[in-house]
Amino acid sequence: MVKAIKFSDDYVGEVVQDKYNPLIKRRELRIKIAHMGKGTPPRGIVRIGVAKEYDVDVNRVYVRRVLSQYGWGVTIAEVHIYDSPERARLFEPKHILKRNEYALASIQAQSEEQS
Repeated sequence: MVKAIKFSDDYVGEVVQDKYNPLIKRRELRIKIAHMGKGTPPRGIVRIGVAKEYDVDVNRVYVRRVLSQYGWGVTIAEVHIYDSPERARLFEPKHILKRNEYALASIQAQSEEQS
């Protein structure tokens, strides 16, 4: 069963792999995101969309990797959903934590400017 996720009007994705890692206590997702005619989806939008779809706090969701190929209009995102924010800070590398925090802050700043 494939789970569909709508990140925004421009970005629609489907979960192609979903597994739970009991040792680290996290859910590991691989999401295929379609974005024909648009750029690669920002990490902040992916993070917020996954948090809404799985009904978890955004501080438990971390985008590990976003891979796009030129001209395809399809991106593969690797996302981790932890059981707690503390577990995420324990296992995720510092540069991934910083990238995700910055991406979320920039998305929130853009939404505040548009309001």
